[in-house]
Amino acid sequence: MLETSARLLGLLSLLQMQRDWTGAELAARLDVTTRTVRRDIDRVRRLGYRIDAVPGVAGGYRLGAGSVVPPLLLDEEEAVAVAVGLRTAAGGSVAGMEEASLRALTKLEPTLPSRLRRRVAALQSSTVPLLSSGRAADPEVLAVIALACRDLERLRFGYRDRSGTPTRRTVEPYRLVHTGRTWYLLARDLDREDWRTFRVDRMYDPEPTGRRFTATDLPDAATYVAHAVSSAPYRYQARVRIHAPAAETAARIPVGAAVVEPIDDETCVLAAGSESLDALALHLAMLDLDFEVLEPPELADRVAALGRRLARATRIAD
Repeated sequence: MLETSARLLGLLSLLQMQRDWTGAELAARLDVTTRTVRRDIDRVRRLGYRIDAVPGVAGGYRLGAGSVVPPLLLDEEEAVAVAVGLRTAAGGSVAGMEEASLRALTKLEPTLPSRLRRRVAALQSSTVPLLSSGRAADPEVLAVIALACRDLERLRFGYRDRSGTPTRRTVEPYRLVHTGRTWYLLARDLDREDWRTFRVDRMYDPEPTGRRFTATDLPDAATYVAHAVSSAPYRYQARVRIHAPAAETAARIPVGAAVVEPIDDETCVLAAGSESLDALALHLAMLDLDFEVLEPPELADRVAALGRRLARATRIAD
């Protein structure tokens, strides 16, 4: 009996991990036969959980929305991650989620062993969030977008650009990316036939179209969005060779401020944008790393002028 109960909990845990499992995949993970999997699926259904079955060669099982919330089966690392995530969400990264996050946290933390509660408290007390100035995202909008990304379903929504001009967009959504308080959707814009980045706080009235699509030629979401938000909106686009490893360079740059790509173990290229060449020159100097301006030429002139000014200041001080 204990073995069967443990197996049922393992089955529920697997069904929570991803959308679909074939009977053969579940049998392999649980080390049982497919016949045992079918019996266990029936047992789980009798306990009140909805398990949807899709017939055919490509079919399988998925955990459906039912009348009972399945138990969260978390190992120690997962429990700590969830608790820290709830504490972070309580700080307001998603509009209206603060109270719900606190309620969930008060239910979770008392169930943790004391050693895990200490780990959660230590992580939280040692972490200081650096939030951007963007508005918090609407949780309902985020939920609609996330489901469309998961289900590969085309999405239609209203969007306001930087000047506040509204447009209506139809996209094939790929990934949600967030930096601090600002959320972005990376999607293929069907009208422009290219990838685009959309700020979620500027999106409104999202509507799934019911039309599925096949995702192809997918970019790296984090890299694409980082490049889009750090350079694309700005007047000046800079590329600079840094004489330091990419990891060391990236560690000195705020999230979303630039894109760093390695050349070799000792050098990398930094790409960034700005409305001011003087600001770019100053920020490059503050990296405290040797560098060469690749483009634009005007930035190289500003860096040279800044160097001469600083040199004169040193002579005056002497």
